[in-house]
Amino acid sequence: MIDKKPISNPRSWSDLGPRLLSALVLLPLTALVLYLGGIWFALLVGAVFAGAYREWEIMVNVKKISGIGMLITGLIALSAIAFPVAGAAGSMIIIVVASLVALFSPNSPRFWRIGGILFFGVVIIAILSMRGVSNLGIVAGVFLATCVWMTDTGAFFTGRMIGGAKLSPDISPSKTWSGAFGGLVVGTLSGLVVWIVATDSPWWIGVLLGALLSLSGQIGDLIESAIKRRFKVKDSSDLIPGHGGIMDRLDSLSIAVLVVFIVGALHTGDINNIAEGFLLW
Repeated sequence: MIDKKPISNPRSWSDLGPRLLSALVLLPLTALVLYLGGIWFALLVGAVFAGAYREWEIMVNVKKISGIGMLITGLIALSAIAFPVAGAAGSMIIIVVASLVALFSPNSPRFWRIGGILFFGVVIIAILSMRGVSNLGIVAGVFLATCVWMTDTGAFFTGRMIGGAKLSPDISPSKTWSGAFGGLVVGTLSGLVVWIVATDSPWWIGVLLGALLSLSGQIGDLIESAIKRRFKVKDSSDLIPGHGGIMDRLDSLSIAVLVVFIVGALHTGDINNIAEGFLLW
């Protein structure tokens, strides 16, 4: 269920404990499945993004999920599972079917429904294409996660210790410029460590790409905050202690992985070698 508590002032440090406990559970699982790749990674991606779409469905409809919503949620999961078998084309066909279901469903906010389906569908294809079948997909995934999650960590601590001017008070009252800058520095430098250890590409490219992912992640966070304010909700759900819902954990990662996909595809001209295009310079 969507959390509709009033949007409040910046949170205290009381959510730090739940955040750490959630990370201790989620990070090892994510790392293991990223390493395994193939159908195991696709199953996790399908389950996670189906859960995210379920939260989206409830939020934009402002009510409990309907039968149509459950069908679309299932199709979102299926689009990820289809990727190891039928590739991006197979996933996209299922996403198009889900969009048609939403288009012809009665009494629903079709624009928001289809927008969510297409966005999550493209992100699913991007993240599974990034992982691919080579070990470079693991490196790309670790670099992406490090930049995004360390940006979140850096922003969390810097913003609460330093405070100062608000970044965007009308969208996200708890975010500050100090937190945004601290997150950018911590996320970029953390990504650079992974880049230097795991690749032979020039370090300055790692800095540029790390900063790009950090910034894109923060933009994703602000976009989701703006949408939540549009529907007057605080968190997409209370599923993950200290973090809110699945959407609240995926907002930064979703935009950043699209950047990885675009950079990798432009560099190689081949969507089947995203990790190679992103990492090898």
